Amino acid sequence: MSGQSLGNGMAAFSFILWGLLPLYYQYLPNVATDELLAVRLIASVPLGALIVFAVTKRLPQFNAIWADKRSLITTAFAAVVMSISWVAFTWALTNERVMESSLGFFISPIATMALGVFCLGERLSLGKKVALALACIGLGYQVIHYGEIPLVALSIAVFFSLYGWLKKKINYEWSTSLFVEALVLLPLAISYLFYKEMTLGTESFHSGMSTLALYIGSAPATLLPLLFFSIAIRLTSLSTIGLMQYIEPSIQFILAVYLFGEAFDEVKLVSFSFIWAGLLFTVFDTLRYRHTAKSR
Repeated sequence: MSGQSLGNGMAAFSFILWGLLPLYYQYLPNVATDELLAVRLIASVPLGALIVFAVTKRLPQFNAIWADKRSLITTAFAAVVMSISWVAFTWALTNERVMESSLGFFISPIATMALGVFCLGERLSLGKKVALALACIGLGYQVIHYGEIPLVALSIAVFFSLYGWLKKKINYEWSTSLFVEALVLLPLAISYLFYKEMTLGTESFHSGMSTLALYIGSAPATLLPLLFFSIAIRLTSLSTIGLMQYIEPSIQFILAVYLFGEAFDEVKLVSFSFIWAGLLFTVFDTLRYRHTAKSR
């Protein structure tokens, strides 16, 4: 199997796992999201070290990690933006807003295009301009009718797009990068849990062993798809990953409507229709570009 084929397979598998995550979080309704993030980060450090050892046959090389300051700083930024996206994602999954999470990942590729235009000065093709316009119309339709901005969906979309962009700039091996992402936030996570326990008390440590196990289990549950995503991001193109990304919100959308019984009213139908139309323009535009590039 070629490197690109392996990357495509890893990308598809990671998005399938992410799409199925609502099945795990249904056992943690109304969870303390702040504690869940802290516990996940703490549990991810030893788990990440095991992944590094399994891949490289040695423990994390801290001297090499420290020597590449640019990758270390970039990884720290990636860890922060992924945490923000993950908090919004987890809050949606544990508060009966799976459809809003699905919306976030549907508009994530379009958010990536917008970031490229406004932050990197990139120029869009006609097809992508149409896609961006249709997505804005779809989101605007929801805002007008519901009277509120879908902040959760936008947070997921924007910060996950930033995460993918930052991961492309890290020189560490993918396994080391995952480990460092948790490691750089470990002191903050421990300090936060200690402070909350001393002042308000933590829910995760006082709700029984089964609940605590679910909190800790969020580390492997979320690290596993990140593992496959980290492999994919090194082996295949961002455009391919952008196309694969539609797997995740499609699964979440089906779960939200048919398993969790979330409302899919006329407003959401119109809004999603505009966004789906925009995604079709993006897919066709990407495929047309690839066909043109191959024929040259």
